[in-house]
This record gives sequence, C-alpha cells and structure tokens, in this order.
Amino acid sequence: MITADSVIITTAVTGSVHIPSQSDHLPITPEEIVAAALEAAEAGSAIIHLHARHDDGRPAFEPSVFEKIIPPIVDQCDAVINISTGGASSMTIQERLAAATRFSPELASLNMGSMNFVFSGIADKVTKWKHDWEKPYVENTYGHPFINSFDQIEYALRELGEKGGTRFEYECYDIGHLYTLAHFADRGLAKPPFLIQGVFGVLGGIGADHANLTHMVTIADKLFGGDYHFSCFGAGRHQMQFGTHSAWMGGHVRVGLEDNLYIGKGELATSNAQQVRKIRDVVTDLGRPIATPEDARRMLALKGAKNIAL
Repeated sequence: MITADSVIITTAVTGSVHIPSQSDHLPITPEEIVAAALEAAEAGSAIIHLHARHDDGRPAFEPSVFEKIIPPIVDQCDAVINISTGGASSMTIQERLAAATRFSPELASLNMGSMNFVFSGIADKVTKWKHDWEKPYVENTYGHPFINSFDQIEYALRELGEKGGTRFEYECYDIGHLYTLAHFADRGLAKPPFLIQGVFGVLGGIGADHANLTHMVTIADKLFGGDYHFSCFGAGRHQMQFGTHSAWMGGHVRVGLEDNLYIGKGELATSNAQQVRKIRDVVTDLGRPIATPEDARRMLALKGAKNIAL
C-alpha cells in the first residue's frame, strides 16, 4: 500500500440505498445534492462521490438529472468529482454508466463483483413511508442479486477508462474482488495507481470485523505491492471506526449519508459535512494532514478537472 503524506476524505452524499422515509436530512433534489457536496468540500472532503435521484427520492441514472448537479459543483469548488457506476441493482449497465459516459469524470466508482447486496431490513425499521416506491424497492434486494459480471466490468474499463481517461475507485466488498481487480490489472485494463475502496458491513459482503480490514490490506499488499492506495468505509454504525482504522493504517477514508445516516448512537446526522468534520478531527488527532483536491489528483494520477466534459 502507498502510505500517503495526507489523507483523502471522500464523501458519498446521497447514494441509492437509503430512502427518504429514513431521514429528512438525506439530500434528494439536485439543489440539495449540490448544497451537500459544496458543504462537504468546504469541510475538508477532497472527493465527492455522486449518485442522483428523482424528486421523489428514486435513484436516477439520466444524464439530464446529473446535468443539474455536476456543473454547479464544479463551478463553485475544486473537489474531485467521482460519479458512481453502481447506480441501483435494477438498472442496466448502460444506464449505470450513462452519467459517467456523458461527463467523463476524473473518477468513477466500479464494483468489482456480483453479490447479494441486501438492505431489505430497512423495511422492518420504517413505520411511516413517504412514497409508494420505497418499501418494494428495499424489499426487492432480498431476492435479487447485484450483478457486476466480468463483461460489465470490462465494458466500464474500456468505455470510461480507455476512451475518456477516467480513473476508478475500485469498490471491493469481499476479498475475491481484489483478485478480480488483479485479473484486469494483469490484462492491462486496470492501471496503477489503484484506488481500492474496501466496503465492510453490507449484508452479503464482507462483515464489519476489523480483522477483515487488516486481512484485506494484507491480500492487497500481496497482489498490488506499492501500486495502490487503500480507502475504506464501514456501513452504518461502523462508519467512524473503520475510517479511523484505515487512517491509522496509512489509508484514506470515506464518509457520507450514502453509507450512514447517523452522527452518533441514535442521533441522525444533519448533513454530510457534519460527518466530514468528525472524521477530519479524528484523522488530525492521529497526526495525519488532510489532503486537498490537488493532493488527491496528484496521488491518484487524475486527468484534472479541466478535462471533464461539462
């Protein structure tokens, strides 16, 4: 692993897992997502990881929705834009890549394997639903896997990477996903320096056990040596602990309402920036400086904001 001089904070501001009925603070509209991104950048986030939603909160893939989000963020701050290609499991791969294809961002997330990605348990906790689509949406994940086949991964690497110079945040939900990345690296389709995002605590993926984080880094070291940066997040209540562990090991961190709606036990976060400030203080207390967007661009060999397609 590359132990960087400074810690990159990524903020995933809305995602496609949590639903409006869970929190009034979840950004939904383009205006809310833009405001959340700008606040997170001001608080110290170097990378903004973006999904989009329709006005009722349903995950959106249409470039026309992203066109209301990305240009205003780029106009008002210098944070690195990272567009998700995960979207939602109900989307086709063409839909999931639509926004990233339109904008050719500096970074795009890329899930490294098919898996059970289950968040149906949300339905057991919500007592009052805001929208008719929400309950079937979360319950559907119990019976439908999230497909990220090798041909889909290769399609994303070629369409976004080879054609547009976009680099990737490789989302690894299990140890086997590291070997999938190694496969594409061996074929020359994935190129270093790699940004590996370990994801812990999603039902169907690797559990939120700190021994798993250590093991993931051990295997990544064997596969990629000094050619990768490591970042991670723990879903839900594990968020801050796993961010702290990653920073302590020399890695980077990710926070945001995509991954956790809370700032403390039983206390909903009022903003993404609140989580950024909390992890920033933790990282600073560990004696590690916070990376600027330009630091992140240098470390990850990104093409620069001027080369995205606004």
